[in-house]
Amino acid sequence: MTEVQHTNLSKQAIGALMMALQKSLLEQSDIVPVLEGFKMSNSPDGLVVLNPPLVKFNEETTRDWDVVCDQAE
Repeated sequence: MTEVQHTNLSKQAIGALMMALQKSLLEQSDIVPVLEGFKMSNSPDGLVVLNPPLVKFNEETTRDWDVVCDQAE
């Protein structure tokens, strides 16, 4: 019987997955092509994504966001 080898996602890969999800939600687009395009490599921490997605924000995107900032007292 052959032994099945496995690996886990690194924290970086989980972050890349979450960024892909966020990007697809913001753009109302399909996440599948982004996930299919991931280039992955093994590392001591688990699988890492070599080409994580970029999520870009601009003033129009963030105009209606309710952001809480530290305020001077």
